[in-house]
Amino acid sequence: MTTETTLSRSTDSSQPLVPLLEERWSPRSYDESATMTDAQLDAVLEAARWAPSAMNLQPRRFVAGRRGTETFRKINDNLLGFNAAWAFRASALVVGVLETVSEDGDERSFAQYDLGQSLSALTVQAHAEGLHVHQMAGIDAQGLRAAFDLPERFLPYTVTAIGTVADPTQLDEKAAEREVAPRTRIPLDEVVLVKE
Repeated sequence: MTTETTLSRSTDSSQPLVPLLEERWSPRSYDESATMTDAQLDAVLEAARWAPSAMNLQPRRFVAGRRGTETFRKINDNLLGFNAAWAFRASALVVGVLETVSEDGDERSFAQYDLGQSLSALTVQAHAEGLHVHQMAGIDAQGLRAAFDLPERFLPYTVTAIGTVADPTQLDEKAAEREVAPRTRIPLDEVVLVKE
């Protein structure tokens, strides 16, 4: 296995896609010597900020820390299971936070959808910056809420690792195999229920 192998994992799509979508994938093997600049971190967060939002309520917030900072350590300490075995090598970790209700108590029923939209934009911007992203649901939400003293209306929902891909041999054997396995998706005719 070589880094070159892991860097070129394009899709086997049934239709041509723009390169940023064609080449996007979610590695677990990150170069722990690579850093993320202020400009790169600002760019991915700005992309998240400008993502579409239902009724423009923007019920999403972020906690971002680069490796070596106290914020990064707190986020990493609240990763569960397998995620903790590899995410510490990422250049940055970003907590995606749902605003479940407004300050006035109004329910934010599209918060999950909006957060997903913003993380998708973050992912595409990161790829344009020459970085790769891996989104994780295996987190201790209450631990993150406590670590950052977040109000009850804010719910940590995901953590996103951002960094530079490294050779998968630094992972355990099973994870290294997954790192170079062919990318797959359910066929388009199964995903699209109706099309005219």
